[in-house]
Amino acid sequence: MILVTGATGGIGRRVVRLLRQQEKSVRAFVRLSSRYSELEHRGAEIFIGDLRQDKDIQQACKGVDYIISTHGSGSDALSLDYRANIELIDQAKASGVKHFVLISVLGADRGYEDAPVFKAKRAVEKYLEASGVNYTILRPSGLASNLLPLAERFRETGLYLLIGDPKNRTSIVSTDDLAKIAVDSLTVEGARNQTLAVGGPEILTRGDIPQIFGRIFNKQPIVINAPLFAIDGLRSALGLFNPQTQQALGTYRTLLANEFFCTKEEITNLEKIFNFKLETLENFVRRYLAV
Repeated sequence: MILVTGATGGIGRRVVRLLRQQEKSVRAFVRLSSRYSELEHRGAEIFIGDLRQDKDIQQACKGVDYIISTHGSGSDALSLDYRANIELIDQAKASGVKHFVLISVLGADRGYEDAPVFKAKRAVEKYLEASGVNYTILRPSGLASNLLPLAERFRETGLYLLIGDPKNRTSIVSTDDLAKIAVDSLTVEGARNQTLAVGGPEILTRGDIPQIFGRIFNKQPIVINAPLFAIDGLRSALGLFNPQTQQALGTYRTLLANEFFCTKEEITNLEKIFNFKLETLENFVRRYLAV
């Protein structure tokens, strides 16, 4: 049995689909309020629970051989990104889980003090490495699926909002590729007890993205380049009323202010370990939006 947390998210849903296509037994950890009928239809066992509750995690881990942790948080890094994963690792160790795959984030090891998610992911990485459980830690750069709503809006308007330096580099990974890598990590020997950066096959600048959209939809991009201090002003204002949202914006600002890309050597190594060619951002968008 393979437990997948965050099973209705962009990564988790794809992981469950792949596992069920391989006719593997899957337990999908979902919230009651989430949309999980597709996963149920595919034959996944649905476990309804709250990752903030240790008792739910303990129940979900019963009889599990493998764990793929894909869940993340928008604004509750302490409870979800940190505590829930620590409890999952403890349960994995106690029950003799054969392999644990953790979806972390590229740059988790850079010490970004103002980014709660990064700090939580790095603490969990260290805990997993020291746990004695066989693991694979995947550090993806930006996810292609997160850009689909921006691509849809661009198709309608030709507008693209770019906050921060357009020259910052990134390597957007196909979310389908990331899901495949997560699933294959359970059995691929080269991924055992490894921490791997996961990006797309191209190093892009953030300014390249609206140009790619323009090429896909045959439109001249109208790029609105807003400065980072716009986020700083918003954080300061929200901090007076909602400190948790202010912290979440710290992670968002970190993502906007810094470069997150994989080197060519890292990508070559990734393709060698998992034996497939990674998909470009342009191909991903064309495939999903039927262009």
